[in-house]
Amino acid sequence: MNILVVVAHPDDEVLGCGGAISKHIQQGDKVHILILAEGITSRKLERNRDDSQAELSILEIAANQASQILGVSSLSMHDFPNNRMDGCELLDIIKVIEQSIEQYQPQMVYTHHNGDVNIDHCYIHQAVVTACRPIPNHSVHTLLFFEIPSSTEWQTPSSAIPFTPNWFVDISETLVLKLKALKAYESEMRSYPHPRSLEAVEYLARWRGATIGVKAAEAFMLGRHLIK
Repeated sequence: MNILVVVAHPDDEVLGCGGAISKHIQQGDKVHILILAEGITSRKLERNRDDSQAELSILEIAANQASQILGVSSLSMHDFPNNRMDGCELLDIIKVIEQSIEQYQPQMVYTHHNGDVNIDHCYIHQAVVTACRPIPNHSVHTLLFFEIPSSTEWQTPSSAIPFTPNWFVDISETLVLKLKALKAYESEMRSYPHPRSLEAVEYLARWRGATIGVKAAEAFMLGRHLIK
C-alpha cells in the first residue's frame, strides 16, 4: 500500500503514528510524510522567520533524521505559520494535501484528531477530511486520526470531541524505532512528567497495548474504512 501521513508540525508524525509508520514499512508499504507548518515561530511574540532561521534549520534536520530512522519513502515540509493556521485560507491547505494525494495515490491516510487543543491540528484535520472526501475512484479507502501527547489529552472533555480510540496498531516490535526517531527531535522533547517526554510516550504506548492485550500499541479513531 501507499500511506500518506499529514501533520501540522515536525515531530507530530512520530508522536502520532511513528510505530505504525515503521510497521507499514517493514510490511513493504511505502510511507510518505507531509508536514504543513514550520513548527517554531509561535514561540515568539511576532512571526519572524529570519529571526528563527537557526531553530528552523535544526528542526528540518531533525525531521529528516527521524524519517531516515523510520525508513519513509518521502518527506515534504511546508511553510504554513506555526499555531496560526486558523489565519490561513482553508482551501490553500486543502490544495497542498490534494497535490500529495494526486502524486502518491495513498490507500490510507493518517492525520490529527479534531478535538486537539492545538488549532493547527484541528485545521489540518478538517483539510484532510475535505481532501479525502469519497468521490468515485478516489484512492483513499482508510482514514485514521491519531492522538498527540500534550495536545489531545490537554483538551477538556466538554470543549471538543473526546478522543475515543476504536482502531489499534500493535507496535510491540516497532516501539523502539518510534522512540529512536523521537530522540532526533531533541529540541521538541521535554522532561518527564511532561506528556511529550520519551518516558510518557512509552508509557502511553504500553497502556494502549495493555488495553488490547499486546506489549505496545498506537491508538486511533477511525474516520472511514472501505472494504473492496
